[in-house]
Amino acid sequence: MIAHHLMLLKREIWEHRAIWVTPIAIASIVILGTVTALMFAGEYAQELDVALFGAQNVAGETERRMVLTALFYGSSGLFILALAVLIVFYSLDSLYAERKDKSILFWRSLPVTDAETVISKLLMALLAIPTATLVVIIATHLINLIVTSIWVSMKGADAGLLIWGSAPLFDNWLSLVIMVYAAALWMSPFVGWFLFVSAYTKRSPFLMAFLPLVLIPMLEGIFSHTNEFARVVWGRLVVIPLFDDLVDVGEIFGDGDWETEQKMVSALAHIDFGKFLSSPSLWAGIVICGLLCFAAIYVRRFRDES
Repeated sequence: MIAHHLMLLKREIWEHRAIWVTPIAIASIVILGTVTALMFAGEYAQELDVALFGAQNVAGETERRMVLTALFYGSSGLFILALAVLIVFYSLDSLYAERKDKSILFWRSLPVTDAETVISKLLMALLAIPTATLVVIIATHLINLIVTSIWVSMKGADAGLLIWGSAPLFDNWLSLVIMVYAAALWMSPFVGWFLFVSAYTKRSPFLMAFLPLVLIPMLEGIFSHTNEFARVVWGRLVVIPLFDDLVDVGEIFGDGDWETEQKMVSALAHIDFGKFLSSPSLWAGIVICGLLCFAAIYVRRFRDES
């Protein structure tokens, strides 16, 4: 059983190179952008001296952590956006492509069940792809920190104090890991729907997947003047019950008061994992994802591709 799943996961990596090519390509862009920014920043020597040595001699630990946390999450945003797009297109293409190129006939000749195949694709979308992205994000953070440290040292400042002594590595990485996997679980109904559409449709899986999600709210608004479907489905993309009540950023920066509590610069401190796990919407979504995957298994098993 384990050997089957490992083989199926390897198959997905072989057939969908975008799983690892995409985050590596984005990492190259982010690192190149950091190097370019540091090169152009050299033109503002006087301003840099004031900023670097002011941060070294005047700014406190909280201020430096705030700046580095902003840099961490700022450089991670492009990865997260690409991760979401990658999961959508992978889920819609994974079962559709094997029918389109008739490779499904080969895989059916192997001792692998339809359930194992669909489950492997679900695990790839919810676990393997986010894991690959997280590994590349962490590697990119480290490379950017090393490059920035070299540049800061060349300017005569203390990189050990400004960068490595203040970088909240554990806090940012652990909070990022929790947020990515929690978001994957929260969005699992969409992944289940995409897999079902991928297994069922004969053409244009992207159109067939999103057309009902757009038409149903429109028809609901026209005929019943309500928006319950849009609130339940599209509202899931807006709110995730993972965080406590965050501190208003204006309270930190508005009055110039930098004497903030440590919690204000800790993403991990704002994560309420118990609230997330106790959310009925989370478990309802997982059940819906399971039902849609069961439907995808049924469709794949009884569809005649010969």
